[in-house]
Amino acid sequence: MKSIIYYISIICLLTLLFSCQNKDIQIDESKVFRYNESANIPTLDPAFAKSMNIIWPCNQLYNGLVQLDDSLHVKSDIAKQWIISEGGLQYDFVLRDDVYFHKHVNFGVDSTRVVVAKDFVYSFNRLLDPDLASPGAWILKKVESYEAINDSVFRIRLKEAFPAFLGLMSMRYASVVPQEIVDDRDHDFRSSPIGTGPFRFKLWAENIKLVLRKNPDYFEKDEQGKQLPYLEAVSITFLPDKQSAFLQFIQGNLDFISGLDPSYKDDIIDSEGNLNEKYKLRLQMLSGPYLNTEYLGFNLSSEHQVIKDKRVRNALDMGFDRQKMLAYLRNGMGESEVGGMIPDGLVGSLKIPKRYDLVKAKELITDYKAEKKVDKVSLTLSTDASYLDIAEYLQREWQKIGVELTVDVMPPSTLRQSIATGSVYFFRGSWIADYPDGENYLSLFDSKNKVPNGANYTRFDSASYDEKLHQAIYEVDDAKRVTLYQDLESVIVAEVPVIVLFYDKAVRFTSLEVNNLGINPMNNLFLKKVYKTKQP
Repeated sequence: MKSIIYYISIICLLTLLFSCQNKDIQIDESKVFRYNESANIPTLDPAFAKSMNIIWPCNQLYNGLVQLDDSLHVKSDIAKQWIISEGGLQYDFVLRDDVYFHKHVNFGVDSTRVVVAKDFVYSFNRLLDPDLASPGAWILKKVESYEAINDSVFRIRLKEAFPAFLGLMSMRYASVVPQEIVDDRDHDFRSSPIGTGPFRFKLWAENIKLVLRKNPDYFEKDEQGKQLPYLEAVSITFLPDKQSAFLQFIQGNLDFISGLDPSYKDDIIDSEGNLNEKYKLRLQMLSGPYLNTEYLGFNLSSEHQVIKDKRVRNALDMGFDRQKMLAYLRNGMGESEVGGMIPDGLVGSLKIPKRYDLVKAKELITDYKAEKKVDKVSLTLSTDASYLDIAEYLQREWQKIGVELTVDVMPPSTLRQSIATGSVYFFRGSWIADYPDGENYLSLFDSKNKVPNGANYTRFDSASYDEKLHQAIYEVDDAKRVTLYQDLESVIVAEVPVIVLFYDKAVRFTSLEVNNLGINPMNNLFLKKVYKTKQP
């Protein structure tokens, strides 16, 4: 009862707050895009945009040198063009001269000014400042130097060629911010941001509502020459319960929800991943590849001898039906034909059809038992509660091939800590790409990246793999690099340091009023081209 009263109170407060705002700033609600962020938003500073709950609003507030389209192609943003030197060590970004910061009194008489190259010098210096401790400093790890050649040319020199570098520059960490505002000690940049994006900050009642308004001075135009954005405002609420947010969406109080939560999954889509019939005249569903690989990892440096035998790892890999698992437990939301770690949506991904082979899996386990003179094979899988259903499914499936699985459920933070310290030997993990290149996944098996130096949680160690990975990373010929990526994927498939469960899918639901939302493999949210049309 208390929780119901709480949500009713929050909704009433939101209605009152937004109606007051409408009266003050005369927002046409048909031009307001409304969504809920259940994870809340701790900051609007792009230097701390490490998760989607921060990245999404920051996408509306800021710009960088380059941006990605929905096909993950690098496009111009504040940089209208770039020149890459032969050998790929130097990048000269030529900036537009019509990009203005959002208005603020600190800019002086004009309340704004044009973005120039030295603003990127300042923004990158800030990203690297140890006192700021930005989690995004790593995107400049391969950068040797950067400088403003003049107001319109920003030069970056790399320590060594890195073809995926432009993808790094599309990340929200690389946004440009104004020194006049950030360095003002009387201004809280975290909660009152000033950027260059299609929307500008209006108000933030923390834990209740965030409102962004249209930036009337935004530089981008559509294909017909009409200025973006089309919307007048973006309204973000913070109901922590996803089922409550879903009910708000169904009632027409939100325009959009992303992803599937167990509380409403079966209500909105069927077992084949299609929109349920009762919603087809009310909602739209968008789905596509998502750069997230769900997997089980083996700590190959552990003392547990069973997982060190490749026969056991192979048997587990082929000893369950991924297609059935996704149909029963994820309503078909995922790709069951998997290969290595690189998911659908990225070049270099390798698929292995018909991976499920119960007979072969049984033979491998029988061979292992005979050689080791043991009667049973027992393993413990460490996971968190959100993947308990999959763990229990695997428990039943692997019992058929002669493996006894114990499921150890931990809080997410405890699981992460246990994986990092190596105190668990078999664990559930996932990897979401930071930038759109297969190297993001292949580097998980680089011996130099073993924890604590990186995210090689399996402690996989192969000199030949490292050598080929190094060759692939610095290969500037796209076709050759893809071949190398697939060769590396084949090594992971053969050595089985991980069991790839499935490649994830992004899914979005919107009201029929919403147009041009789109979907992309990074599951990024960009609202500058979105508009709403009233339905009869």
